[in-house]
Amino acid sequence: MKKLPRLFKALLVLGLVLALVLLWRSCSGGDEAAPQAGRGGWGERPPTPVRVATASRGPLDLEIKALGTVSPLRTVTVRPRVEGELVRIAFNEGQQVRAGQLLAEIDPAPFKVRLAQVQGEQKQNLAELENTRIQLKRFRDLAGANFVSAQEVADLQARVRQFEGRRESDQAAVDEAKLQLDYTRIVAPIDGRIGLRTVDVGNLVRAGDQDGIATLTQTRPISVVFALPESVLPTVQAAVRGGKALAVQAWDRDERQPLATGRLSSLDNRIDVQTGTLRLRALFDNDDESLFPNQSVNVRLRLGSTDVVSIPDAAVQFGNRGTYVYVVGDDDTASVREVKLGASHEGRVAVLEGLQDGERVVLEGLDRLREGGKVQVVDADGVPTDVPGAGDGAAARAAAAQ
Repeated sequence: MKKLPRLFKALLVLGLVLALVLLWRSCSGGDEAAPQAGRGGWGERPPTPVRVATASRGPLDLEIKALGTVSPLRTVTVRPRVEGELVRIAFNEGQQVRAGQLLAEIDPAPFKVRLAQVQGEQKQNLAELENTRIQLKRFRDLAGANFVSAQEVADLQARVRQFEGRRESDQAAVDEAKLQLDYTRIVAPIDGRIGLRTVDVGNLVRAGDQDGIATLTQTRPISVVFALPESVLPTVQAAVRGGKALAVQAWDRDERQPLATGRLSSLDNRIDVQTGTLRLRALFDNDDESLFPNQSVNVRLRLGSTDVVSIPDAAVQFGNRGTYVYVVGDDDTASVREVKLGASHEGRVAVLEGLQDGERVVLEGLDRLREGGKVQVVDADGVPTDVPGAGDGAAARAAAAQ
């Protein structure tokens, strides 16, 4: 008998809780309950509002984007060719220099002494050669009168040839001494901008110094080396075979402003198997030196215009399977579709495989989408496009609020 009041109390508490739940739902969510139930029950997720764009076929100015590095056509480390004391630096760091311009000078005194020495030896040997030739002429005259033997004449002829050989050797020694003297004047081998010097006046420099005196880099013209995936190689090759010079733009790292416009110069002869990319080189006049050696830039390679299916590049997603988009079907259901992309231009990208003309792809609301989920297409103001009068913003918002 004592258990009945406890059971009664428990049932009474449970009934009060259920009554409170029903009262709260009727006050706060009663208006929304009927539509949700009409869509398949209380547990079903409502459609996700999304903005869409339509894949369309038409002419598109193809543009391929890539990351590139400014690469000088020529870079030279200026090194001495002879050993000696550095007595002069004739350039300012960072200066533009011309080929043949004096950059530095090594003490020439020891080399002048060496030149004078070999020139003296040359003169001495030339005098001996001339004297031997005179003796040979006299012996030939005497040999005709049988006053000297033929052997003596042959010996003098051999001495003449010996001195003639020494004359050639002396001339080579003189030329070498002059060349060594010329090497004391270090000149620029190319036009370009010279960097910071690595040695000061008064130091002893040698031909084997690894760092040299400074580095000279050609900046006008200059090139940009960049890599493209092998998937776009056929498109690039087709544009190159057309015979027209392909325009290339170099942009800053933030892609906010163009730095220079050049032309595609060459393609590498093989694909890198590690990255699956092909390297290309573009040339720029760089008269204003807006491009600097080893600078990182964004590259835009323009391939001309072609008729392709294209979508806004904001619709493209990247995952483990590659590039994909969310496609909205006629039943307003979203599905994942893998796509193969081509070049892009001004916010649109060519779709080589995966989409047909007229299909809808999701632009906004991607973070809440799931495979097979229902969607509701809205405009830029968030108004459903299937509401009557959605073309007028104010009317659409009023209709949606009703």
